[in-house]
Amino acid sequence: MRADLSSMSLEDLWSLHEQLDSILTSRLAAEKAELEKKLEQLKAPRTTARRPYPPVLPKFRNPKRPSETWAGRGKRPRWLTAELRNGKQLNHFRIRPS
Repeated sequence: MRADLSSMSLEDLWSLHEQLDSILTSRLAAEKAELEKKLEQLKAPRTTARRPYPPVLPKFRNPKRPSETWAGRGKRPRWLTAELRNGKQLNHFRIRPS
């Protein structure tokens, strides 16, 4: 095949290039359309909604700033981490039920 190409004239090579370009363009467009169609099928809308979770009441309170509370979920707040580092116990900050 390589020998055939090297013996072709410049005009023939350019014509071959244009033919290949048009064939590749049409095939790529068809492949892209097919992939987009498959992607749309995968993007089906969710039919189930998450169940509502009840609000979580705070369990710990900062005695220095009572507006700062923590429910015991997620990362510990900075104020609590600092107090625990200073030697206090977690139960010291627990909100007592009334």
